[in-house]
Amino acid sequence: QVQLVESGGGLVQAGGSLRLSCAASGSSFRLNAMGWYRQAPGKQRELVATITSAGTTSYADSVKGRFTISRDDAKNTVYLQMNSLKPEDTAVYYCNAGARRLGSPRVLDYWGQGTQVTVSS
Repeated sequence: QVQLVESGGGLVQAGGSLRLSCAASGSSFRLNAMGWYRQAPGKQRELVATITSAGTTSYADSVKGRFTISRDDAKNTVYLQMNSLKPEDTAVYYCNAGARRLGSPRVLDYWGQGTQVTVSS
């Protein structure tokens, strides 16, 4: 079992920055791709950014050029640096990771509990 714990959310004015962190913990596992999703009130959860185990990144068009995803495999942590924040970025942000137990080929999907990001105009 892998646990994901997000941190770094909060309230920020438009144009400001926040950095989200998501730390994975558990025993004898290896992380595959990781990503960030978000869900605004009344809307479906949407993909924000992903990063593969090789470091290849992808972004939703709405955040390209403003958000940067990165990972530190030594700390089992993925980050989301969010700059030039807009009110429409307001949402609960969720961390997602694929992970497998060492010695097993089966990759399971894990989610964090979410962290609130609120951008005021």
